[in-house]
Amino acid sequence: MSTTSSTGSVARSSLSTLRFTDPQHEPGWRHVVVPASGARALPVAPRPVSVSVAGAGRWHTFEEWLAATWTTSLVVVERGRVVHESYADPAGPGTLFLGASMTKSVLAHLVGRAAGAGVLDLDDPVERHVDELVGSGYEGVRVRSLLTMTSGVDWVEDHRDPASPAPRLLGAFGAGGDSRALLRLVGRGSAPDDQWSYNTADSQVLDWVRERATGRAYADDLALLWRDLGCTDDAAVACDGHGVALAGGGLAATTRDWARVAMLAVDGTNDLGTRLLDVAWVEAAARAPYPFLAPGRLPSTITTHAGFGLHWWPLDEEGRRVVADGSRGQLAAVDRRTGVVAVKTSLWPYDDALVDRQARDLSYLGLHALLDAAAPPPATTKEQRQ
Repeated sequence: MSTTSSTGSVARSSLSTLRFTDPQHEPGWRHVVVPASGARALPVAPRPVSVSVAGAGRWHTFEEWLAATWTTSLVVVERGRVVHESYADPAGPGTLFLGASMTKSVLAHLVGRAAGAGVLDLDDPVERHVDELVGSGYEGVRVRSLLTMTSGVDWVEDHRDPASPAPRLLGAFGAGGDSRALLRLVGRGSAPDDQWSYNTADSQVLDWVRERATGRAYADDLALLWRDLGCTDDAAVACDGHGVALAGGGLAATTRDWARVAMLAVDGTNDLGTRLLDVAWVEAAARAPYPFLAPGRLPSTITTHAGFGLHWWPLDEEGRRVVADGSRGQLAAVDRRTGVVAVKTSLWPYDDALVDRQARDLSYLGLHALLDAAAPPPATTKEQRQ
């Protein structure tokens, strides 16, 4: 991987450089550009960040770990400064990487801002905002249940099975279809909040509710967040034939801008210290709301390393470490105590479930090691007084 340590802004990449991270995603997807209107380059202070990763029955050097997990980019930020940045050729700082389901964690930020502004109550039933869902499996489901993916609707998220509803939903974005018409057909499966099921339909309904509450489409709301975060590059988000965004998986951005998204999960402030999310929201997003969502309690086919909070994945029960997770290794890990952020994009094989699982496990182990290695040294007594 090549290493970049430039401090200036990077040239905009063309949309053809999107790194698609799911077999269902095609470069021909319709998209909307999200402008970077308040660009502020993060300071760069490169220093060695090298780790040994124990996983898959052996030690991996840093370079071996990058290769074993098909890494396409890695950015590590400590106290708002980029301390490591590397890319696999031909990618670079201006490449837009499709975050896949990391997009869901961005949606959580938007929902948190709507809740903080008082226009959305998490205990609202879905149909209070989207009456088109009366009579569907989503009638009577609270917004909070969408955030925790405990809606109880009849849904199977299996992108390896073309008969699963998830590929049909994604197909609406590749063929210019109507994704919301499909959501209206989703039926009831079990009582809300009794069990968890990974569910992109929940994310799409959550965005529908957010849109009605704020009066802003996903791309428009995201443009405001992009401005407030100081993101330096335009992003792009996939949309269906009616202009509805794939809020559950269609956002592509540079790795540095993905890092800014993750930095907001530390304490709800941007790099200037401006508060963008309430502290209570950030704390809630980083913790599992039910015992069956705690780290290690999710189905092992999903992960044994994380739990599920408010569209973020807690890595411990204290809410110290949290991650945004997208298919084929799109990961943005945060240590909320030290402020260290590590963003890793990847492109590992997806069709083989065992390869997918081992690469994800090894990625999580390596990200923990990176967060440890990049943590600032403990403050001295003098620094604590200051």
